[in-house]
Amino acid sequence: ADAAAFRAENGLSPETPLPADAVTASASGLDPHISPATARLQVARVARERGAPEASVMALVEDSIESPFLGFIGEPRVNVLKLNIALDAKFPLP
Repeated sequence: ADAAAFRAENGLSPETPLPADAVTASASGLDPHISPATARLQVARVARERGAPEASVMALVEDSIESPFLGFIGEPRVNVLKLNIALDAKFPLP
């Protein structure tokens, strides 16, 4: 159900593979990070809702990718709070 809802919300086909973090929550449900793959899947929707060019939103996503801790511990990630602050500064919601 979560996968279907994510696909519908983001205009993705039923065959679109989803990263695990797109349909799961952290233990607390408050994790401020998502994978770059999950962020990229949401670019079209975010751009549409903010009236922004997709390429500009994608550039902000790419600029927001943080490297693994010490360069090798963990996975690359996107800090959602920092990305939303950057989006609000450049493309405020109407």
